[in-house]
This record gives sequence, structure tokens and C-alpha cells, in this order.
Amino acid sequence: MSVHRFSKSIISIAALALVLSATSFAARAQTQRSPSDVVREFYKAMREHRFKDAWAMTIYKPAVEDLSADEMEDLRSDFEQKAAQVPAQIEITGEQIQGNIATVFVKVPITESTPQVTSEPVNLISSGGFWIIGDEANQAIVKKAGRRFFLDALIEEHQSDIEDLLKRLIAVQIVYGAQHSGAFGDLQALIAADLIAKESADPKAIGYYFHITIAPDGKGYTASAEPARYGHTGKLSFWMDQTGAIKSADHGGKPVQLK
Repeated sequence: MSVHRFSKSIISIAALALVLSATSFAARAQTQRSPSDVVREFYKAMREHRFKDAWAMTIYKPAVEDLSADEMEDLRSDFEQKAAQVPAQIEITGEQIQGNIATVFVKVPITESTPQVTSEPVNLISSGGFWIIGDEANQAIVKKAGRRFFLDALIEEHQSDIEDLLKRLIAVQIVYGAQHSGAFGDLQALIAADLIAKESADPKAIGYYFHITIAPDGKGYTASAEPARYGHTGKLSFWMDQTGAIKSADHGGKPVQLK
């Protein structure tokens, strides 16, 4: 090959590289979403219950991308509660960008808790050349926990809710007893009396099998709760009697064993 032809080949390759580079840059520019775009798409995905798509636009992507279908189903109730809080229409009132950090201000509609129109800030960071919702401090926590982040948080939430339910049960039984000649009520009786939410009897809603057993003489009761799916919806099993003494332990999903 002559020097002239070799030089032309180098020029052609260099020109091709420049074209490809420019094309790639143009494609990235077209697909790059602004912070406001990301916030709108996140809320839209949440409203449509496309939860993996929604969390993929946030620092919580490592917490959902490797979850199985069953694990996503375990988390669905919690995600749906969060989705229910998303307004039907999202109005962006402003956007601020400072380096790799951005803040998008979202108009919060008037409700009983917020009687005046306010703007709620949504924080974003630039990660891998894309804007994602969240901050660096929490991003590090999520990355460390990985796929267990939401799963462990769900377990802790369910266990905390069961403990709170047991603590409230003491006062609930006092009220029920005052209305029923001192007799205690089982779970269905308390639900029928509107003293306990009907979700308390739904393992899918609370992640636990919750029971109340009335003593034969009607003067005592025990309440117990075991995880609906051990290691997924809870780990601790609970037990309490009419004295209010709560016992909890990890029994592999089986009832608390009293000595």
C-alpha cells in the first residue's frame, strides 16, 4: 500500500470515528432526561404500578433489579400504598441544578393535612451520566444492602406493626369487655365491633397470621402471630396474654414456645 493510500485510510477511519462519536453523543443527548423529566416519569410509573421501572429511576434500583416475582409480590402491598399517595396530576413548579445535585419542586395538592398549596422538593443526583432520585448518603446505604434493602425493611415494618397491634389490644379488650359484660373478644368479634381493622385478619395485608384465643372461662385470652412467609414477611413470632406481657422470638415461623 502506498503512503498516500495509507494516509487516506487513516483519515477515513478517523472520520468514521468522529461520525460514530458524534452520533453516539447525539443519541445520548436525545435520551438524556432532565431532573424534571425523571420526576414525572417516576410518578407516572408508580401510578401505573410499574414498580421496577419506577425504582430503577432512583437510588433504590439495586434493591429491586434482582428481586424474584414472588419477592416483588411480597412487596406489592407496601408499594401500592406508596403509589396511592401519588397525585393524579403532577405539576412541576421549579428546578434547580448545582453540579451533580438537582432539586425539583413538585406542587402538592390541597388536602386535609395540607390546606394550603405547597411545593415539595425532590432531590436528585447525577449517577453514570443520568439523573436519579435520591441522595448520595442513602445511595451508599442501599448499595450496601442490595436486594435485601426493601425485603428487610418490610420485615422490620411488619414486626413493628404486630408489636404495636398487641400493645393496642390491651386497651381494645378493655373497651370490648365494658360493652360485653366483661367478656373478652376474639379477632372476628373485635373486627365486627369496629375496634380492630379488618386487615388484621388478612395475612397478605399485615404479613402475619394473627390469632386471639379466649380462655374457657372467658376471663383471659392469648394473642399470637406468626410470619405468613418466614424470612419474607417476618422472622419473629409473637405471643401475649391479658397481662400485656409480650414475648417474641425467631422460631423459624412457628408459634412462640412457652416454657
